[in-house]
Amino acid sequence: MRIGIPGSLLYFLYYPTWNTFFRELGAQVISSGKTTREMLDLGVKEALADACVPVKLYFGHVQALARQVDYLFIPRVVCLNKETTYCPKFLGLPDMIRHSLKNVPEIIDTRMDVREGWNALAGAYDRAGRALGAPVRLIRRAFQRAMAAERQFFSLLQEGWQPAEAMQMLEKGIRPGEKPPEGNPVFAVLGYPYIVHDQYISVGLLARLKKMGIGVITVENLPPKVLSRINLHLDKRLFWTLGDLVLRAHHFFLRQKTVDGVIHLTAFGCGPDSLVDKFMEMAAREHPDVPFMSLSVDEHSGEAGLATRLEAFADMVKRKRCTVSAQGNFPPRGRILSQFQNVDGRSGQPGDPAPPSQ
Repeated sequence: MRIGIPGSLLYFLYYPTWNTFFRELGAQVISSGKTTREMLDLGVKEALADACVPVKLYFGHVQALARQVDYLFIPRVVCLNKETTYCPKFLGLPDMIRHSLKNVPEIIDTRMDVREGWNALAGAYDRAGRALGAPVRLIRRAFQRAMAAERQFFSLLQEGWQPAEAMQMLEKGIRPGEKPPEGNPVFAVLGYPYIVHDQYISVGLLARLKKMGIGVITVENLPPKVLSRINLHLDKRLFWTLGDLVLRAHHFFLRQKTVDGVIHLTAFGCGPDSLVDKFMEMAAREHPDVPFMSLSVDEHSGEAGLATRLEAFADMVKRKRCTVSAQGNFPPRGRILSQFQNVDGRSGQPGDPAPPSQ
């Protein structure tokens, strides 16, 4: 029995969880792997024209898997923190795939909404296991081990590793290369994980920064329990889960001044992201001492244009660092994450309950 998990969207947050769950049930888990140009072209051809590039990519990843597996796991992830919801396109993914693509294998589309009760998440995994005909006792054990893998994965993220590095550490026990030494510039790269951490659609942004000797911190490196305490001074909390986390992380870095610059990587055509980007721009104007740049990507983005803007931004920040350092007002950088380890006695996760926005 082969289960296919497309390597896009929430893959970057929950693949270790889903992989562990299905493997514990005795299934062979197959991922579509890294994004390629062929996948993008397939997705652009089959997805709705007005869909954002991450959704188009997802279509391409599904097509890459379709002939290799017996089932596709495409859950309807609605809410995992009792407060905010995911993009409605996430909720409709199983239906979009069924009605847009031909000859796709059976789709396991269990609904995940923790607002339905204290055991709603366990119930969602129970339904996924029953779809495969697994016994209840085996499903419960698989769920417990999946949650343990999830906690371990998010703990690694909050140590400063990125999703691809943390997955490698969990699967192979190999620690990636060393991080940039302390004292080097540090940038916060903010955006949805399926854009920031997809090396193809982000045009290798994180790798480019590291090659320049610049340290990188992303939303996933910060405990949601810390972000939930950030007062955004809005009338109400943002409706979308990932957008809410990105905006809170932006305010955190602006106020703490623990990074040398902030880059917002956004997808062209994303409705929620257009709102979040505007809020981020307004907040950045109130903190001019922290440079801010917004980069928009789509299926037509090329390396040259992005690389030019990135290098110009990095050069500007480095010149500013030299000026501030010469004046003796250089703030301490590095070890930004250490103060947040074991918040409230354990590591936080995007699915953890969070208090309402103040």
